[in-house]
Amino acid sequence: MPSPLSPTASAPLTARLAAAAAALITALVLTACGGSGSTTNASATDDAAAKPTRGGTIEYAHQQEPPCISGGWVEQAYISRQVFDSLVSQVGKGRIVPWIATKWKVSKDQLTWTFDLKPGVKFSDGDALDAEAVKANFDYWLDPKTINGTVAAYIGEYYDSSRAVDATTFQLKLKKPYSPLLSALSQGYFGLHSPSSLKQPADVQCVKPVGSGPFVIEKWNRGQNVEFVRNPTYNSAPQNAKNQGPAYVDRLNWKFVKEPATRWGSLTTGQNQVIYDIPSVDWQEAKAEYQVEKYTTPGRPQTLSLNVTKAPFDDIRVRKALAYALDRKAAVENAFGEAADFNGNPALSKSTPNYDASLENAYTYDPDKANALLDQAGWSTKNADGIRTKGGRPLKAVIDYGAGSIINADGATLLQTLQEQAKQVGFEIELKPLTLTQLFGGQFSTPTSYDARPGYWTSPTAGVLYIVWRQNLKDRPNGNNTSFYNDPGLERTIGEANSTLDPQEQQALYSKAQKRISDQAAAIGLYTRTSSLAIDRSKLRDVWLESSQGEPVFSDAWLVKP
Repeated sequence: MPSPLSPTASAPLTARLAAAAAALITALVLTACGGSGSTTNASATDDAAAKPTRGGTIEYAHQQEPPCISGGWVEQAYISRQVFDSLVSQVGKGRIVPWIATKWKVSKDQLTWTFDLKPGVKFSDGDALDAEAVKANFDYWLDPKTINGTVAAYIGEYYDSSRAVDATTFQLKLKKPYSPLLSALSQGYFGLHSPSSLKQPADVQCVKPVGSGPFVIEKWNRGQNVEFVRNPTYNSAPQNAKNQGPAYVDRLNWKFVKEPATRWGSLTTGQNQVIYDIPSVDWQEAKAEYQVEKYTTPGRPQTLSLNVTKAPFDDIRVRKALAYALDRKAAVENAFGEAADFNGNPALSKSTPNYDASLENAYTYDPDKANALLDQAGWSTKNADGIRTKGGRPLKAVIDYGAGSIINADGATLLQTLQEQAKQVGFEIELKPLTLTQLFGGQFSTPTSYDARPGYWTSPTAGVLYIVWRQNLKDRPNGNNTSFYNDPGLERTIGEANSTLDPQEQQALYSKAQKRISDQAAAIGLYTRTSSLAIDRSKLRDVWLESSQGEPVFSDAWLVKP
């Protein structure tokens, strides 16, 4: 699940093989999946046997309003999860279970995937969710005129074609093996739209996309909320859902409350039964008084990408000096408390399968090393403000960041701390907040438009490395490579890891790629991106965070009757 870092990231079964072969292939494929989460139950009573009640409205406060309800940003996936069904779902640390696809098999060459679909499923507009509908979605996602940048980032280089074998059999053909395929398909970006709705103008799809999921969008009041109503005929829940029928509640009121203190206050005063993104200052109270759900998002963590194509970070010594100059672990602990964890490995979040923990402390805080590297790089004099200079130029870098979108209030506090730490060794760091419009507009996404910028990409697989670090070439652009670091050997290594089914070989290749990224200091790891919920259990039960990218799920939730 990407952040909106570039125009291309608009910032995501039971096999029918013989038993032995199915077990082997499934085990190998699932090594690419992952995620982690934790739950704190503030209630003293165990309500596992409590009987769900029907009716009422869930009042939910989210922090970020996206530009469209569906699309390629994780904030859009959060909302669209309530509206769409997907082919498969993910459980825990990577087990793939049926959803619309009840079974699947893969050919020996790993190029042809055949999915058996659940019969009798309909979209809320009456269209059938059959194999032709699934094909229509893949055609739409990958059509150059209507392309979903995130879907294309995952499978664009692998996808060859698809076809409806019959009404309940969908076949997907790949150009080359792609072991993380099932994990990729479990994400909200691959939610299935009604074929009729795909023919609607883009602005209509933006506001009111049509799926087959447990809720239907009634109205989007921009700047305020999205009003959902229950889909009364819902019959296509994933295997890991607690409730296999229609949602228990009548309505879901998904509010946008950007200010952390206001969002927290809306929970404590009873305006909302559940809120997203618990402020760090309120974490202990949340654990004591409410049910807390925390999910450490796999994929790329919050990372500071350094633009290697322009000064000052075109010099690897300067990049390494900045990494050594920052006491990132202490800064993260101070800014976030329990709300997020330090993630020193810039390539993968610690909750991602194939994460290499040996790289977590590759650049521990060492201002002496930072000073020595800057001296070697020729930044050996300082001006009256204590900023290093070379040839009369100050050692200055601008960090552009999405304020209130990619970086929340706690993240902004972290950046300010890092700014002060960098100054101690002679860096002048300017922090430039960007609006969501600027981020999605793309004017701050070219090699000449910024020096450094933080960002993440939520993904349940280490295959995200190929998305983020594939070369950005004129005839084969990759706007997700936000460091503009082009390394054909690195790209080849990640590609090989994505295609092998041997777990040991895959781990070795992914580790080799992570080490190369760390050694080049093309990015600096900061902290884990997390999804967190605080739930008032005296009013609401059975809300959960799904395992591919931490999307909140409300179709199983029910209200406690007074």
